[in-house]
Amino acid sequence: MPIDLDTYRETSLQIWDKMAPGWEERREWILEDTRFIYDWLLEQADPQPGDTVLDIAAGTGDLGFMAAERVGSDGRVLVTDFSPEMVAAARRNGEAQGIENAEYRVLDAERMDLDDDSVDKAVSRWSYMLMADPGQALKETRRVLKDGGVNVFVVWQTPDRNMWAAIPAMTLVERGHMPPPEPGAPGIFAMGDRDRVLELVTGAGFEEPRIEDIAFEWSYTYDDLWMAMTRIAGPIAEVINGLPEDEQRDVRRAVEEKLAQFERGDELVIPAATWGVVAR
Repeated sequence: MPIDLDTYRETSLQIWDKMAPGWEERREWILEDTRFIYDWLLEQADPQPGDTVLDIAAGTGDLGFMAAERVGSDGRVLVTDFSPEMVAAARRNGEAQGIENAEYRVLDAERMDLDDDSVDKAVSRWSYMLMADPGQALKETRRVLKDGGVNVFVVWQTPDRNMWAAIPAMTLVERGHMPPPEPGAPGIFAMGDRDRVLELVTGAGFEEPRIEDIAFEWSYTYDDLWMAMTRIAGPIAEVINGLPEDEQRDVRRAVEEKLAQFERGDELVIPAATWGVVAR
């Protein structure tokens, strides 16, 4: 049976509200391993003094705050997320950093409460593939961008290039705790195919985008991995946290056995790959 997208939207909102404390708590840990992704996004978007920048699905807001430094006091950054708890976390983060040119909004990327042609640049880190209708979200992004504006975002590539995420998900499927992913359904790998990215972006009214293959490595301990799986991993965390404690221990053991191939000393070092997209 095809997934009900309205139900997905409602469930997704509930899950990411629950995940917000984990993202806030582990904000610096996440930033440490992926800082170069933030740098790539900003380099490609190239915010200028006075620009208005839209940070879509901003989470705890760090990407937007980096843009805020570039646009200066005459510019502004809209730090947005559909999760009120994520927006609250971003606000606390921004206030702690002394960011004065950011606005915080609860905003659904598929139905943006923004005027046409109202932002100069849009940036987003690993969000479109999780949306119920990424094509509609991209159309909305195109609508609010000014002529000549740019949308710069990253989405995860296919499972075989991201075993850090594929193995935990496959383990839950194998143990009967999650159904196999449906083709075309929203999820972490929903835009893993390059041609799918191209189709969605051009279908939203953008020019043919520049798509970069960005490969890197995650480095973390088994404890870090389990924290991520139970505190910040969205739907996977929701499933694991709903299991009895003994089954949680068995799931952890099974995942660790499968990931042991990536051990390097005391750490796991696991390849990852994302598409970097520049759409004008």
